[in-house]
Amino acid sequence: MHLSCGISLDHAEDVTTAVERLDAANSVLRGHFGTGALTVALRLPLRLAAALAEQGRARTRLRNELDARGLEVVTLSGAPEGGGEHPAPDWSEPARLRHTLDLARILVDLLPAEEVRGALVTGGLGRDGEWDEARQRDGARHLSRLSGGLADLAWRVGRAVRAGFQPGPGRILDSPEQTVAALSRVDKDRLGICLDLPTVLRDWPAPEAGIDRLTDAGLSVITARITDPSAAWQPVLRHLLAADTARTEYVDVDVPGSDEQRGEALAYVLGELTGLGLVPEQEPCVF
Repeated sequence: MHLSCGISLDHAEDVTTAVERLDAANSVLRGHFGTGALTVALRLPLRLAAALAEQGRARTRLRNELDARGLEVVTLSGAPEGGGEHPAPDWSEPARLRHTLDLARILVDLLPAEEVRGALVTGGLGRDGEWDEARQRDGARHLSRLSGGLADLAWRVGRAVRAGFQPGPGRILDSPEQTVAALSRVDKDRLGICLDLPTVLRDWPAPEAGIDRLTDAGLSVITARITDPSAAWQPVLRHLLAADTARTEYVDVDVPGSDEQRGEALAYVLGELTGLGLVPEQEPCVF
């Protein structure tokens, strides 16, 4: 399982400003975790993602800058949240499809050499009150094109990228039942769910049963996010990991606030995961 610290590059428009942001976050994280390899989940705005997807040299430079700082990337986020472009396009608009395919193109070049797959986080289709028949039709077409684009990318580069849609209140993907209904016809090999565990705890009457409802319908929990470490997320994550085969392999710690708060949150979550029986890769397993 990959544990990543979320870093937003929302205000970066080119690699130079992105690297400045990475430097600021990295200096704080190193105060908590020393000089070893760290995994980060980058959130890229539309403009930066488009530039990186178009310019191979820019992707190479970003990868080199990450390597030089001991940072690894296995997940990217394009979820329209917290300070990004406004108004953010939903899945009825071509811009959301382009952005997500741009992220996939970037991610396959940022993945560590030994990794053959990665994950994307995106929003929950659209707002419930605005998702009329026309938007639903456009959204279905864009999801089909997303699946085709991810399949083509995997065929060309030999690395698979899957995309997780994040349920949330007021969106088409809200309750487990709504989510299953809305995604019943998607390509479940490449498209699935991103669960924000504190949101699930707050909004779902029975979180564990809701997760079972999703996975019984064939939907993968591609990523799990922890946006509030103080929430009682541990039992829900334990439930995700308790099946014969763990039902998620990516956990992103992405809290609002300063880089210091992010570092503290990641350290706390790492300690809690150790309590759940997980250990960092470089440490021996005792059972």
